[in-house]
Amino acid sequence: MSTTATEKKILVIYTGGTIGMIKDPDSGALKPFNFNALYQHIPILEKFNCHIDNWCFDPLIDSSNMNPAFWIQLAGVIEDHYEKYDGFVILHGTDTMAYTASMLSFMLENLNKPVVFTGSQLPMGVMRTDGRENFINAIEIASAYEGDTPLVPEVSICFENRLMRGNRTNKFNAENFNAFLSGNYPLLAQVGVHIRYNHQHILKPGINNLKVHRKLDQNVAILKLFPGITENVVQSILHINGLKGLILETFGAGNAPTDSWFLQALSQAISRGITIFNVTQCKGGSVEMGKYETSVQLYTIGVVGGYDITTESAIAKMMFLLGEGFSGEELAQRLQSPLRGELTID
Repeated sequence: MSTTATEKKILVIYTGGTIGMIKDPDSGALKPFNFNALYQHIPILEKFNCHIDNWCFDPLIDSSNMNPAFWIQLAGVIEDHYEKYDGFVILHGTDTMAYTASMLSFMLENLNKPVVFTGSQLPMGVMRTDGRENFINAIEIASAYEGDTPLVPEVSICFENRLMRGNRTNKFNAENFNAFLSGNYPLLAQVGVHIRYNHQHILKPGINNLKVHRKLDQNVAILKLFPGITENVVQSILHINGLKGLILETFGAGNAPTDSWFLQALSQAISRGITIFNVTQCKGGSVEMGKYETSVQLYTIGVVGGYDITTESAIAKMMFLLGEGFSGEELAQRLQSPLRGELTID
């Protein structure tokens, strides 16, 4: 397919996952989709005013095996091709897509081109697949410009006719096509007869050159509270060798047990230099430190409130900021400040 001056150039990056699988006509087994034959498999793409190239990871990775080394490699692929393409569509397994989209939002500073994640619950090559529509929608959004300005110059997730900010999402359903939720932030766009963009909720393009951050610190952990949690469990997490940051998943608006042993364990961890970031277990709503008595003492001992950030975004942000060398009060301040639209401060 030839490229004209008015066409947008889109790079499809296939990392692995369900969307890139197709059934072998002879064996009936699922095998990786041949993206070099993309226009043959999805001929409607030829009607789009864009040229599509592809870049496939080798080996492909199941999203359950996603890790920081792969995030660094993925960010590098975007950086290497950034000047050549107008937008990027990343095909990714759904299980950890929200983690990868969150991390990429922090790693790609001054982003001024669309980076759209998508995937599917059913493989592209089976009947009733949701992959075809998700893929077509992602391509159209990644190539949507007004003049020289992209309509969505940020990291997003396109799934089941909805476009969401990547670092605001989580996967909440393992079976339905509507698998992702943006509980605390409006949709960036809705796909129907027309694609209706919510321009007031979309980040503005970066005004400086793209800067890719590659240093991530994995010395973090998540502690999810539950009724009956024991001191042994809490202490085992807080005494992980080399631990620097802890995401504390609390109840409701940031509440936690008031047992003296629990508060003392957190306080001692903070005194050892571990930063504790309070994130709600709820899919919607915000941590409000001090609203209830059960969170007042967390604030008093120095736990950092996470407002309405998701757990996926919180762990990505902690790895990113620790990798940048922040610690102590400076780390706490940055955790509580929106860097890429990942949280809202009321």
